[in-house]
Amino acid sequence: MTTPSPTTAATAPGAAFWTELEQALGAQGFARSGADSIPEKYWTDWSGTAPVQPLALVRPRSTDEVSALLRICHAHRVPVVPQGGLTGLAGAAVPVPGCVAVSMERMNAIEDVNARTGLMTVQAGVTLQTVQEAAVAASRVFGVDLGARGSCQIGGNVSTNAGGNGVLQNGMMREQVLGLEVVLADGTVLPMLRPMLKNNTGYDLKQFFIGAEGTLGVITRVLLRLRPAPQAKATCLVAMPGFDEALAVLARMQSRFGNSVAAFELMWNDFVQTSMQWQKLQPAFAEQHPLLALIDVDGKDEASLQDAVEAALGEAMEAGEVVDAVIAQSGEQAKSLWKLREAPAEMTQHMHPPVNFDVSLPQVDIGRFAAACRAAFDVRWPGHHSLFFGHVGDGNLHVTTDGKTIGGEDEALEAVLYGLVQQFQGSVSAEHGIGLHKKPYLPFSRTAQELAAMRAIKSALDPLGLMNPGKVFDGAAGDCAAP
Repeated sequence: MTTPSPTTAATAPGAAFWTELEQALGAQGFARSGADSIPEKYWTDWSGTAPVQPLALVRPRSTDEVSALLRICHAHRVPVVPQGGLTGLAGAAVPVPGCVAVSMERMNAIEDVNARTGLMTVQAGVTLQTVQEAAVAASRVFGVDLGARGSCQIGGNVSTNAGGNGVLQNGMMREQVLGLEVVLADGTVLPMLRPMLKNNTGYDLKQFFIGAEGTLGVITRVLLRLRPAPQAKATCLVAMPGFDEALAVLARMQSRFGNSVAAFELMWNDFVQTSMQWQKLQPAFAEQHPLLALIDVDGKDEASLQDAVEAALGEAMEAGEVVDAVIAQSGEQAKSLWKLREAPAEMTQHMHPPVNFDVSLPQVDIGRFAAACRAAFDVRWPGHHSLFFGHVGDGNLHVTTDGKTIGGEDEALEAVLYGLVQQFQGSVSAEHGIGLHKKPYLPFSRTAQELAAMRAIKSALDPLGLMNPGKVFDGAAGDCAAP
């Protein structure tokens, strides 16, 4: 992947910086760089970006500690890189030389769960899986799910506007956030944890920080919306002859079941065969098919829901949209069908390395885009191993290529794929963010006027350019400062 050089601090902080840090956090409240002092896990993330040891690592336990830290860093012009679960694939949590890395892992409390109103208040370091389990315990569900659920943190999910398997029904992370508490670069705390859905009192400031990848401030607490738990769920695996038929099936299911269609995960045959090989799974169908879709539908009664889904798929078969289908008869069988979609968890073990893309496109064009990518890859890298899959119900396609099968030409692969994204007028990032890796291609999806407005927001909230410098935009700490 393309990894532009991180920024460097202009000057190392003096003794006063360390004295103030110790006064605010205590002698054990931070670790300084040096032999074995900062564990290597904090030097990079899942993106494969070259590791960088930060100047210091701080793991705060409270919003007050975060505020004190940022106030000190601001006074001494020391850049700050917020870190969550370090599961990002765009390099947004990778330290830059001379920075303080701020890991939120100790701020991991669920402060309140209200089953009646469907609200949950959590600290930013709580893992997604912990939130999901707390929601289920309150007879509710949380609307975001993704493969790194056991490691990724809610603060990171908010900072990257995470997506995943539930977007079709519930929307992105943005739709799950009712309020935020954020600490700005100078230590100012913005308390935006108001439990009202309607609040038209000027700018909705929390929206600036959702998807900002830590470039505007540090998220410390989040007020989440929970959803009613479905009383019944039907899971089916459906085989289709082509992409147009897949869209027809999606339209048919949504026409019949509306927003109760909870997932529509599309897998091209290359992905299916690879997933079965890696995970030693048995095929669900006697023959291979161009496309398989995993579909979840919510309902109120198990038996009637199963009958309705079976009837809808029967109509789709008569219309030539579906070739074959399996409807799970138990929760265990449903988990078994979903296992097929979990191949991404195996990629780092089997690809050397995996070159990951998450793009979004006009839904009607996804099939043509996938075919164009495959054709372009075939011409440039015969024998490449590329997998196509994604949350196609919301327009999100994932492409992963084994770097070894393209001779390590990651940057050339990116240029080909993102060039096609630009031609199809799509987005270079559907849910993983920009970070370091996608900066060169951000103009493919944003106009110069939009980028200028984004830079103006950055300059207003972080005038010294200290928050996660070099991410999303080029530039070192201080580049946003007024002359």
